[in-house]
Amino acid sequence: MDEPLSNRIASCIRSVPNFPKPGIQFKDITPLLANADLLGETIRAMTAPFANERITHVVGIESRGFLFGVPIAQLLHAAFAPARKPGKLPWKTLSEKFALEYGIDSLEMHTDALGNAGRVLIVDDVLATGGTLAAACRLVERIGGSVIGVSVLAEIPGIRSKSLRIDAPIHSLLHY
Repeated sequence: MDEPLSNRIASCIRSVPNFPKPGIQFKDITPLLANADLLGETIRAMTAPFANERITHVVGIESRGFLFGVPIAQLLHAAFAPARKPGKLPWKTLSEKFALEYGIDSLEMHTDALGNAGRVLIVDDVLATGGTLAAACRLVERIGGSVIGVSVLAEIPGIRSKSLRIDAPIHSLLHY
């Protein structure tokens, strides 16, 4: 019998203790990226729940969300828009702050990233506390788009903040 996709993906993700700082268990996806066939299956599985949602734009959250977001956008025949850290985008931007366990950060998007509006799928690698994801959702809405869904490679259950209020479905392939 074939091993489930989630098990095969999980076996290709390394846990690196105390990176980038003590107490953090970093999920290294580079072994997954090095496996072309499994990466293709992963991208298709992250896309499938939203195939019939008439997605017009995929927003990838910096930086690993870009790796999954661009091929997902291609499969959905949608445009891609990056949500980046401050100062990385060369045009007019909107910014949205969010709290981290060790401070405040923010994301930016071009003000014209979604055209006149858009049906948006937000993509990232790991959903932990949800602060970055919530900021990306607020940015999309401020720019005039509608968040139709969220697709992440993995979610760390029990960490997601109860204050994360996203009306759109969140799809994750793995739960750590």
